[in-house]
Amino acid sequence: MNMKNNRKALKGMLLIAVLCIMTACGNSTDESTASDNPPPNNNSAPNTNDDDSLDTDASNTDSTDTDTSTDTVSLREEYLEKLKDTKKEMDEMQENPVDDTTYAMKKVEGDRFDVWDGLLNEVYGVLEEQLSPEEMEQLREEQREWITYRDETAKEASLKYEGGTMEQLEYVMVQNNLTEERCFELVEDYMK
Repeated sequence: MNMKNNRKALKGMLLIAVLCIMTACGNSTDESTASDNPPPNNNSAPNTNDDDSLDTDASNTDSTDTDTSTDTVSLREEYLEKLKDTKKEMDEMQENPVDDTTYAMKKVEGDRFDVWDGLLNEVYGVLEEQLSPEEMEQLREEQREWITYRDETAKEASLKYEGGTMEQLEYVMVQNNLTEERCFELVEDYMK
């Protein structure tokens, strides 16, 4: 008899837990859809650390837009301004680390990597919406080659510190600088 009561109690607790989780998920969905400025959809943006993620299908581009020329021109200018502001912020962060330890410098460069890599993926996602499927395929191939170039250049630069504490720092620093340059290049050369 005691075992039956334990099972009923366990089933009741599981039911309550499931209902709480479902309620919490429902609330977070409502909040995120109620936002005035939802975040851009980066599901198809490339992760610059994995070449296979570049193989996304750009054929789902909505070609029914009638007047996108004014939107895209302002979008290009908006992104250039965003990149300039980010560069200023990242340069300031790099020039003023918490202290001069290798740990502090690695932290700064890790943060810079997150920011620039995120912006690169964001810009790439916008380009997927703007470019034709043929242009996008060409850009994918170019991006794959650029990722190889970036990583090889960073590796080569870091070898001057091989085995030392600065090796990883130099690698990430070069990746950051090249990724920053690539963000500007993509916006200036491809964004409409």
